[in-house]
Amino acid sequence: MAPSFLFRFFLVLGLFTSQSFAIKFFLQASRYPAPKCVWNPVHKNALVIVTANVGNGDKQRVDIEIVDSSEQRNVYLNKKSISGETRLAVTSHSEGEIGVCFKNTVESGISQEQSTKLKRVVDLDVDIGAEAVDYNAIANQESLSGLETEMRKLEGLVKEIVDEMGYLKRREERFTSTNISTNQRVQNFAWFTIFSLTGLGVWQILHLRSFFKRKYLID
Repeated sequence: MAPSFLFRFFLVLGLFTSQSFAIKFFLQASRYPAPKCVWNPVHKNALVIVTANVGNGDKQRVDIEIVDSSEQRNVYLNKKSISGETRLAVTSHSEGEIGVCFKNTVESGISQEQSTKLKRVVDLDVDIGAEAVDYNAIANQESLSGLETEMRKLEGLVKEIVDEMGYLKRREERFTSTNISTNQRVQNFAWFTIFSLTGLGVWQILHLRSFFKRKYLID
């Protein structure tokens, strides 16, 4: 197969593992704002690059926090009063989701009615996995040629594909184990029910036979 075809083939496969999300929204200001979070699925040890571009806004303070969806709700980064373009990088600790949360707090002296008219625009980009790697910077640092840079990208995509297949295999094994365990428990419960009902029936027969004998109803 031609190199260009191989590149396109791995690029299409990489779309299933490498992820890039972009969203633009207005962030309402408040004296006691609730966090507005954008969640993205990630695998364990995945590189996540968050680029937030916050528009201008007087008497407003925007805070950003990066958390995950685990029971511990790990906080990766927490940065106060961001403005303009802010670029943050984290590495996920576990399978699940990464949340980028924003709060827009108005300064003291602003009434609640005035705060409802205040908002700031946020342009958010989240790159995960191979999409988060800056291959141009690597090429400049290591003096790589164009072909070597493309091969490095392919290497990253292939690694993510292998990791994704490994994750799917582990999940399938876990589901299979759970299915087998559940079937075994159902089977054991069924046998227990059969033996219990059989034992109860035998006991009832013997008890009635003894009762009828005491009443001289049978020999």
